Amino acid sequence: MNFETISVAVDERGVAVLTLARPDQHNALSGQMIGDLTSAAARLGVDPKVRVVVLTGAGTSFCAGADLKWMKEQVNATREQRITEARKLALMLKALRELPKPLIGRVNGQAYGGGVGLITVCDAAIATAGARFGLTETRLGLIPATISPYVVDRIGTAAALRYFSSARFFAASEARSVGLVSAVVEQDELDAAIEVEIGPYFSTAPGAVAAAKALVRAVGQPIEEQVIEMTLTRLADTWETAEAREGLTAFIEKRPSSWKAQAS
Repeated sequence: MNFETISVAVDERGVAVLTLARPDQHNALSGQMIGDLTSAAARLGVDPKVRVVVLTGAGTSFCAGADLKWMKEQVNATREQRITEARKLALMLKALRELPKPLIGRVNGQAYGGGVGLITVCDAAIATAGARFGLTETRLGLIPATISPYVVDRIGTAAALRYFSSARFFAASEARSVGLVSAVVEQDELDAAIEVEIGPYFSTAPGAVAAAKALVRAVGQPIEEQVIEMTLTRLADTWETAEAREGLTAFIEKRPSSWKAQAS
């Protein structure tokens, strides 16, 4: 599989390592990467040789959220264009969440915004102890709308309320306590921990694994089309506020936003 922003390698056991491959940009999500991940999910899902998928990042970061160039493009986009782009992200997350193969997150470093969203669609995730997390959209006058169904499903409303509204950063130990990640290990123990996590799947029937994943989604809180569309509408509404214009302009100009300046 050849992609521009990600790499996919499948070993002889059927373990596919799906790597976000923009280390110089801390694996930030661009429009191209969103498309590549969607395509990779579709192809891995039907590949009979693939037993397990491991999602990770190249370099020192897992995924630092939205790409700066993509953010700049959204500033001058129309409402319809913003909804279209957000829908692509929503459908990519849905494709990964519904992957009929075990999806294990290998969280090798920081994960912000959409990076946290990627973790929440994994069946399990193991993070390095030095990883840091954050849902920082409100710093920009925005909300983490598109990823919200997956994040709330993973960590619950109480934790989501705290992180969504405060945009605070938190450590791997806290991510473990709220269920965002399954385990936390030292950096040099990460690969061994991933091997322990994927080991049991080699004794399970692939079809039964797919059925078990579908069962959990069916009896849990479904993330249906109307929920996704609602989040896209709320995001588009927020993009049109004065706060979003100020927050994004300040971010692009690398200056404090007006509310941060007032609080200092």
